[in-house]
Formats: sequence, C-alpha cells, structure tokens
Amino acid sequence: MHPAETMELSCADAWRAVTEEDLGAWRLRAASGFTGRANSALAVGDAGVPLSEALDRVCEFAHVHDIPPVVQTVVGSATERAVEAAGWVPNTAHAAGHLVSVLTGPLGGGDDAVSFLPEPTRAWWELVAGTPEPTPAQRHVLTTGEIGHGMAGVTAGAVRAAVVGELLHISRLAVRPAHRRRGLARALMSAAGSWAARRGAARCVLQVSVDNAPALALYERLGFTEHHRYRYWVPAWKDRFL
Repeated sequence: MHPAETMELSCADAWRAVTEEDLGAWRLRAASGFTGRANSALAVGDAGVPLSEALDRVCEFAHVHDIPPVVQTVVGSATERAVEAAGWVPNTAHAAGHLVSVLTGPLGGGDDAVSFLPEPTRAWWELVAGTPEPTPAQRHVLTTGEIGHGMAGVTAGAVRAAVVGELLHISRLAVRPAHRRRGLARALMSAAGSWAARRGAARCVLQVSVDNAPALALYERLGFTEHHRYRYWVPAWKDRFL
C-alpha cells in the first residue's frame, strides 16, 4: 500500500467512528454526522470488489446510517481517479474544507503551562467540541483510544492527543480569543509531544484544511511539512448533498 494510504489508516485508527465496517481495505464510517472523517468511506487500497460495487456499498451504508454518501481519497491516487471517472465530484460544500493537507513533524518538548487530564472536563469539551455536554457521537469519536486531554490554564486552551503505534495524532487544538498570541498553541503542541513520547510515539501527524492559512503557518513554524493531501467526494447525482 502507498505510504500516504498507510498513514491515512493510522490516522483513522486515531479517530474512530461510532460504526465502522471494512470493505476490503476500505473503511466505511458513521458517527451521526459528527465530522467528515467519521462519516465517510476511507477509500484506500483494494476494496475487494469492483469500484462500482464499492461505491454502491458506500451509498447503501450511508442510507442505513442516515448520512450523506461521502468518499475520502488520497489526492492523486489511482482510487481517486477511478472515483472521479465514476461520476463523483469534490464535496466543495463541506464546511471544514473538502481538500485537506496531512502534515508530519517533530514531537516537541514539554511545557509546564499545560496539563493532561485523565478525564475530559466540561471546559475541555466546550473548547474542543463547542459544548460542555457532548453528544454520544462526540464523546465516542473524541475519547476512544489512547487519548490525552490537554488543557492550558483552566479554560484558556485545549488539545486532543491520540497515540497510535509510533504516531501522535493531534486534533482539536483550540485557544480562546482572549488568550491568543501568547504562545499557548505552541505550548499545547509541546506538551502533547512529551505526553506522547512517554507512550512510545516518535513523530506527529495532523490534518489541516488547505484554506486554513493561520494554522498552516503555525505548523510550518513548528517544523511540520506536508506528507500528502486527501479530498472528500460525493456522487454528482445526489445534488441535495452538495
């Protein structure tokens, strides 16, 4: 399997949907609509059936779980070219951005201003999920696995850290507006690196929309570079999903 596809499987292991089904090497996922990654088919490797049948299975799975049919592909891959040839189109309506850069970089060192909580607090939930009372889907996706709940101060900033093998997967990095431009994002990343190193991680991976210029600039300063990109696709004939 291509290194980008292997990386995508590791990232998927760090971001588990509520319901998952394997279709060959593909992974069908649903989580009540919470995030694109947890509600799309990760189309990497061999689906084990002809592409047209695989895409039909994606649509059937989506219908059963009351979510739009969406396929996530590595940009430039043979699978992506086949999905496009089958009549699917980029999901440009996806609010978080349909084209995503996957970055890898160093773990970084610790920071005493950040603590890692054994259990997420209401303040952590409010920062990473926008609510102190998460839905069952939010709770499942954000806390399943070997997860660290990083907090800067009491309510200033938060991060979700997940370790899968030798990879630290960073997501949901958030700093309250009143506390920005004080180095808290860097501190959260550094503390997450130390937390992950103690659990066997050797490098870091994260995903950022190509349209999120401030985040891309931050991670570039921290030594991250682009590993690959992925894109979301939807069937053109289901125009109500576009």
